[in-house]
Amino acid sequence: MEDEGTLNPNILITGMSGLIGTAVRRRLEPRARLTALNRGDVPGVATVRADLSDLEAIRPAFEGQDTVIHLAAKAGDRYTWEELRDTNVIGTRNVLEAARLAGCKRVVFASSGATVAGWEREEPYRAIVEGRYHDVPADWVRIRHDMATRPKGPYASTKIWGEALGRHYADNFGLSVIALRIGLVNAQDRPVDARQHSVWCSQRDVVNAIELAVDLDEAIRYDIFFVLSDNRWSYRDLSHARDVLGFVPRESAEDHRG
Repeated sequence: MEDEGTLNPNILITGMSGLIGTAVRRRLEPRARLTALNRGDVPGVATVRADLSDLEAIRPAFEGQDTVIHLAAKAGDRYTWEELRDTNVIGTRNVLEAARLAGCKRVVFASSGATVAGWEREEPYRAIVEGRYHDVPADWVRIRHDMATRPKGPYASTKIWGEALGRHYADNFGLSVIALRIGLVNAQDRPVDARQHSVWCSQRDVVNAIELAVDLDEAIRYDIFFVLSDNRWSYRDLSHARDVLGFVPRESAEDHRG
């Protein structure tokens, strides 16, 4: 007989009201006891309303939780530095600290493929995201999870900070932190331009990856995985995610070619 805690873990989700958070809720609700940490109420789910920049205000949400899925973020460089700092820098530190203080076992951190998007300035990656496939050589190297990061701007830099801080908490406090470098997930749930045919991730695929990260062997204290759909022209290497996380994307940008 399986342990009841495995079947019905307590999972806290930050940013549950967002696009990915809503999809993750649908997947996990039948098998877990969910709590939301949100700025506003999430109907039908126990919600702790607090701002991530306030450590003491968010701490009650973490009590009794097994796993934290940290999705809340200011995504993109349209936000001011102060907004990015308060939510993505201070907020992520506070989530990890609150998880540590509460004795949580794991934090699944929604990082971003933007951490390596600066490589798109170089060939052949530039040709790929511009849709100039005839300019792509026969032999080229995909970007691996363990290659140097290359952020395009402040937003991506905050995600690199989150990954580095996760390593710190894993190494020094024993908290398991799994960072998922998620590709572009949109409301249309399909790629809408040339670049997205490379970096798109379907809602189905991102939810699958998050669930796999929740269930990943507890012995894995820290790791980073790219998460996107099985796109023919992806320049991000999914082999590590397949081999360690067991992530096999089910959809492809090619299925949406006009």
